[in-house]
Amino acid sequence: MPVVLALTGSPSPHSRTAVVADHVLRRLSRAGFDSSHLVLRELPAADLLAARRGVPELRRSLDAVAGADGIVVATPVYKAAYTGLLKAFLDLLPQDGLAGKTVLPLATGGSLAHVLTLDYALRPVLAALGARHVTAGRFVLDSSVERGNGPDRLRPEAEPDLYRAVDEFADAVRAAAPALTP
Repeated sequence: MPVVLALTGSPSPHSRTAVVADHVLRRLSRAGFDSSHLVLRELPAADLLAARRGVPELRRSLDAVAGADGIVVATPVYKAAYTGLLKAFLDLLPQDGLAGKTVLPLATGGSLAHVLTLDYALRPVLAALGARHVTAGRFVLDSSVERGNGPDRLRPEAEPDLYRAVDEFADAVRAAAPALTP
């Protein structure tokens, strides 16, 4: 069973980005993936910023990335870029930390003016870390995430585009699986 890990880089405890990532992980789980969610804001901040890779929480997180076949990288967009929290974590990975992995970049934000963040800010970093394949990313408007009245959820009109990206990612992870087994 392929293993997928979602990394969410939002510093907010009420993160729309985490809602989108959870939505993606539920779809992948239903499709037969072993999926888990690493919420980066829950890591020890001082250790993360000081790059103390040997701290147990950080070591477990880095091992989870190393053990995954596919990585979902989800971030809110602030100032036309991914978050510093995500950057701090990606900086902990070795230069080839995403080698052999398929990656799905996702971003959330308040305006479509930030959609290029996926291709001009996030994709180059993922490629530099050696990702085998970075699938087409998706940008989800903050207004597409409903919060507060019952369980947090994605508006139905936002689902088809996101699901296409998730299904393409799932197919790419499955296609790479034979290459990942000895």
